[in-house]
Amino acid sequence: MSGTALPRKPLQVPCPHCRQPSLFAPENPWRPFCSESCRQIDLGAWANGDYRVSASQPRTEPESLTAPPPSEGLF
Repeated sequence: MSGTALPRKPLQVPCPHCRQPSLFAPENPWRPFCSESCRQIDLGAWANGDYRVSASQPRTEPESLTAPPPSEGLF
């Protein structure tokens, strides 16, 4: 075996926006996107809140675990 490595085929991934093949390597300044246009569209969607994750409703404590309202006229 020789010490030289075989050249690797560049990794192609689908662009997250348009699904076209995109080079996933340092040579692609927009990776994982295929172009600056797809990158900007995705950034705009993110800034617009299109990727927000819905939160579940906050849990409410049962009435028996909450403190009773202060009574008037204790003293």
